[in-house]
Amino acid sequence: MLNEERIKLMTKMAAYEENEGRKNMATGSYFRGDYIEMQILKSIFSATVAYLVLFAMFIYYDFEMFMQDIYKMDLGEFGKNALLYYFIFVVAYAVISYIVYSYRYSKAKKSLKRYFYNLKQLAALYDLESRKM
Repeated sequence: MLNEERIKLMTKMAAYEENEGRKNMATGSYFRGDYIEMQILKSIFSATVAYLVLFAMFIYYDFEMFMQDIYKMDLGEFGKNALLYYFIFVVAYAVISYIVYSYRYSKAKKSLKRYFYNLKQLAALYDLESRKM
């Protein structure tokens, strides 16, 4: 005999598994610190690549003027400034990444708790039905 409540719950759970459930289950398989650390390392790598591209675009934008002034400028100071801006850029990017991925992890964990609660409800419905028979 079909139980409407059980069918609704199973449909709801199947829709969750099909859409956001896969991402949340992958996220939930990590410890919080491990997940956030891995994502921050990816972000630092991405920030480094982005900074190098932006730096190259900055140099290439007015390359002729840069080549004329290269002998007049203090290259040590130029290098220090470039590294300082790199450090600031990467730290800001890492802080923003920490905030974003902490939020995503907590959201995924809450969603998984709801999913596992629904699984327990479904198991209870099956037990209830098997006892009636």
